[in-house]
Amino acid sequence: MFVVNVEGAIERDGRYLMIVRGLEESHAPGALSFPGGKVEPTDEPENALESTLLREISEEVGVEIRKKMTYVESRLFDMDDGSKVLNVLFLCDIEAGTPFVGSEEVQSVRWMTPEEIQEQLDQASRHY
Repeated sequence: MFVVNVEGAIERDGRYLMIVRGLEESHAPGALSFPGGKVEPTDEPENALESTLLREISEEVGVEIRKKMTYVESRLFDMDDGSKVLNVLFLCDIEAGTPFVGSEEVQSVRWMTPEEIQEQLDQASRHY
């Protein structure tokens, strides 16, 4: 059994909207990631991944994304508690709103270049 998670890569002017996960999160607290979250049983049955992403991005960073999004990739990983996760990444565009911290699941929100993201990830990997 897998947890299904979706993330949205939202790009604007060569920068991506990134979050730092809340420190109380059970998996990867304080880690840099794209906004998103788990598919819930209450999510729409049609286009379940996309409807989950619309909901999660609205909850986490307070913006509305366009319903048309582009699949990028999927990968499997293990959560800190050993649960198996199928993570699906989509490329998205903002329809309306200005990003802000909209949930306790998020510590901060920032626009970052790919180089800044890679630098942060490299720094984080040196701590493990």
